[in-house]
Amino acid sequence: MKSHEVILTTALETERKDGDTDTAVTGGGAARSLEENISIHIFSASATMVGVCLTAIGLFRVMEELRKVNGVADNLLALDALAFLFCCLLSYGSLRLRDAERRQKTERLADIIFLVALSVMAIIAGLIAYEIA
Repeated sequence: MKSHEVILTTALETERKDGDTDTAVTGGGAARSLEENISIHIFSASATMVGVCLTAIGLFRVMEELRKVNGVADNLLALDALAFLFCCLLSYGSLRLRDAERRQKTERLADIIFLVALSVMAIIAGLIAYEIA
């Protein structure tokens, strides 16, 4: 048996013995684990996207020098990288918070900012394709 199967089996046995479903499997531990999992994914993805934005800015600058193209996409990418960085910091903060209500609000804000920044990045990709052509 794997370790997570042992933990789940032990929790189910505890639930059967106690009859208390609030503290066994569905209790705060499982919900907290799911929230931490989402925050960790937001944290790692937003940190990666900061790197992607910075790489794209560098490539765009090289292209500007070679083709003498001047555009606004690199400036927008810099702002987008800041949005991803702010999302990363919020996600990290939600991992560190102990108060469940504040943690959920912080995580929700990080999630919204991440989705907005990702949408802006898709629009910027269209701008870059337009500026290159």
